[in-house]
Amino acid sequence: MQKNKKIGASRKFYSALGGVSYAACGLTLAALCAVVLFVLIRGTGSLSFQLLFGEFSSDHPSIFPAFMGTLQLILISILIAVPLGVATAIFLTEYMQGEGKIVKIIRISVETLAGIPSIVYGLFGYLVFAVTLGWGYTMLGGGITLAIMILPTVVRNTEESLRAVPLGYREGSFALGAGKVRTIFAVVLPTASGGIVTAVILAVGRVVSESAVLILTIGMVVGNLSLGLTGPGTSLALDVYYFANFGYPKEAAATAVVLLLLVLGINLTAAFVGKMIRKKYGEIT
Repeated sequence: MQKNKKIGASRKFYSALGGVSYAACGLTLAALCAVVLFVLIRGTGSLSFQLLFGEFSSDHPSIFPAFMGTLQLILISILIAVPLGVATAIFLTEYMQGEGKIVKIIRISVETLAGIPSIVYGLFGYLVFAVTLGWGYTMLGGGITLAIMILPTVVRNTEESLRAVPLGYREGSFALGAGKVRTIFAVVLPTASGGIVTAVILAVGRVVSESAVLILTIGMVVGNLSLGLTGPGTSLALDVYYFANFGYPKEAAATAVVLLLLVLGINLTAAFVGKMIRKKYGEIT
């Protein structure tokens, strides 16, 4: 009898926990919908050809320079962070399975980098690239700083994806005569490609939304259409900050809409690419 009471109490407790989980999920979705709807309602009506593709002026602002600058920063940071991050994850997973001193040092370094506030990265980029190296405000300096900032995200997510690949895949490859390097690039990486793509998505999302780092490294030259790497520039996140603080509330909301659509497009594209890769190489079972 007493055992049945305990079982009934446990069921009620876990049922209550389930209700709390559903409530928390509902609140999260409600908050997300509230933010998205607010931005869309306030900003959609302010979108225009001039704002999206025109030349920037104080009377007729445009976010086209910011859009091009954002793409530049994504390209620079991803080209630097993804190869370094994936190579580090491969080293930790495939070559250093134990917990040696080198592995501990690398893990502590990655965790420390992940916990540093973005403004500290911005200060680092400013002191190193703008002051010490004498570059000044440059897109290259901002891109390198962002690459350092997103490196922990790439390393941790890629490492988890590589660890999820079953050991039998590697053993089967070795049994067929493939070496270590060939197994990694022909079996392990294709199988873990979905997780690696997710890591890149998270990294790109942080690059697109970052502003504190860029204020200190690329400046905030809102109307500058700089396609080079050695000059100052802007990004969509910086334009939102600029418009909101200098008397352009409608333009700020419209820029936020573009930023949301850009992030959505990146996620959908990456999801499609990941699906195609998994379809080609097979899911992890």
